[in-house]
Amino acid sequence: MNWLGSLQQLGRAVMLPTMVLPAAAILLSVGSLPWDAWGLDIVGEVSTVAGHGIFYFLPYLFAVGVALGLSNQAGQAGLAALAGIVIYDQVTRNFGDGTVQPASLIGIILGALAGGMHNRFKSIKLPEILQFFGGSRFVLLIVGLCSALFSCFMLWLAPILQHGLNGIATWEYSLGGFGLFIYGVLYRVLVAFGLHHLLNNVFWFQLGTFETPDGNIVQGDLPRFFAGDPTAGFFMAGLFPIMMFAIPAIAFAIIQEAREDLKPKIKKTFLTSALVCFLTGVSEQIEFAFLFAAPYLFIVHAVMSGVAMWISYWLDIRHGFSYSAGIIDYILNFHLSENAWKLIPIGILYGLVYYFLFRWAIRTFKIPTPGREEGSMLEDWVGNIPYQAPLILEALGGKSNIVQVEACITRLRLTVHDDRLIDTGAMKSMGSAGLIKLGGGNVQVVFGTYSELIREEIAKLLERDLQQVLFCAPVQGKMLPIEEVPDQIFAAKLVGDGVAFVPEKGELVSPVYGTIMHLYPTMHALGISTREGLEVLLHIGIDTSQLKGHFEAFVQEGDTVEPGQLLIKFDLAVLREQAASLTTPMVITNPDRVKSWSFAPFKQVKKGQASVMSVVLYDRNVGGVE
Repeated sequence: MNWLGSLQQLGRAVMLPTMVLPAAAILLSVGSLPWDAWGLDIVGEVSTVAGHGIFYFLPYLFAVGVALGLSNQAGQAGLAALAGIVIYDQVTRNFGDGTVQPASLIGIILGALAGGMHNRFKSIKLPEILQFFGGSRFVLLIVGLCSALFSCFMLWLAPILQHGLNGIATWEYSLGGFGLFIYGVLYRVLVAFGLHHLLNNVFWFQLGTFETPDGNIVQGDLPRFFAGDPTAGFFMAGLFPIMMFAIPAIAFAIIQEAREDLKPKIKKTFLTSALVCFLTGVSEQIEFAFLFAAPYLFIVHAVMSGVAMWISYWLDIRHGFSYSAGIIDYILNFHLSENAWKLIPIGILYGLVYYFLFRWAIRTFKIPTPGREEGSMLEDWVGNIPYQAPLILEALGGKSNIVQVEACITRLRLTVHDDRLIDTGAMKSMGSAGLIKLGGGNVQVVFGTYSELIREEIAKLLERDLQQVLFCAPVQGKMLPIEEVPDQIFAAKLVGDGVAFVPEKGELVSPVYGTIMHLYPTMHALGISTREGLEVLLHIGIDTSQLKGHFEAFVQEGDTVEPGQLLIKFDLAVLREQAASLTTPMVITNPDRVKSWSFAPFKQVKKGQASVMSVVLYDRNVGGVE
């Protein structure tokens, strides 16, 4: 695995434990209410203690979360990491001078140790008399021993390491606004690679030290902010104008520059994305709408993000968040902030600048943002994610190409055997905002906030051995629901169920592996029997059985065919003039064999494009192609 792919996995794993932080912010906000005036002091005290408790045990959460993230949610790895940090705590507590305590960095290290050990030794076999300690038990044993040795080593190294981190923090703070500018630019650039969590972990959870009134030591801009450190919050404040105003303004610009015929659909999609970004700070679905189409515009966006950080520092604004810089965190943590009201006028100004800048750039440079070229929107079929997952899996190269699949907030994070097998066009047609290949088989696919739901469905498919048949597009053209065929027999599904196409070229190719069962004398239609026992009818046009001499078959009855193989050529110009319709149905004439159906978005398709339809059968395969 290459280093960039390894960082991707670590970045995803580091993000997992931060998901608990919103609970801490809510508890602390509840605790800040005037409960004593209401005669309910105990409510405020319990809420405050509970909120600070999450931050106190944050290193433990990082240890367990990173281990789970790196081991594909293996419980043994999480338990080993928890045991490791408990050992570290006890060793340093009893043999140290009190200055060495569990920190987020230590939690990450022990979590990575546990996750790596689990992946390496989870299936280890020992001699029979020792096999009780084999497999996952060996992971617990080896991580415990390594943690003890690591703890002894850290008694010497931790003070040096912390001194170095404090030095970095001092140097960063000495740069003033310029240091914040550098952080803001790096943060935005790393978003494109999904590695911003690594950068944030250093600044938010490791740099800077603050001792609370009760003697606890907290580290990092985020925990220090919630602990009441008057110097914390600068590395978060400047993100609020970007997330709440600037990036939603990009969504509005994309809507306004969309084609009129596509604007209603684009408006629905990007208004939702803008609202999600404004409320929660989840921005990647909007950013990836122009990242690949205009990377130079993304660079401008990164620089302006850095400027926002600089401005917030110059105006002495401190604010923080538990999850991301959306309006929810802005309001929730406002009582801990300083000069946070200034972020609103800054944000409004940024929103106006972004809106007019992006509208000008999209129009001037003809940037193909969504709505300027027809493409699928995930919201078109999000309610059918369980049925679309087989098509997404096929576009990823199939079940055999998947090594590991995980998800963060907005993207699938995959490891595949061969990233060249991924059908980028098909992924885009099914709602992907972008696809990033990091090398070594590590791939990220941006599906927005539906990514986790898609991951769950793909995971189910990987665990089950479904009897599934995938269909390629038999022609180049537009795919239609079978109900839209201008023929009542096909539209009412009296012949069978399936889909239809309006061809743009006069070639029909095989959509499946199978055998030619029937070839009609006029060659306007044929039937294919798949190896799984499905009977597929392909009918070129409507009312074309009398148009003799305009079809040329390249197969005959009894021939075996494979997806993409040329079956028939036909005179498209003649059919356009003389046929009732060019619409070409592809139906399964024995649909009683089908348990469930999945259809790709009804858009333009290319000849042989995989996969436009997928069906799951009731019974097992008796000789089909895997």
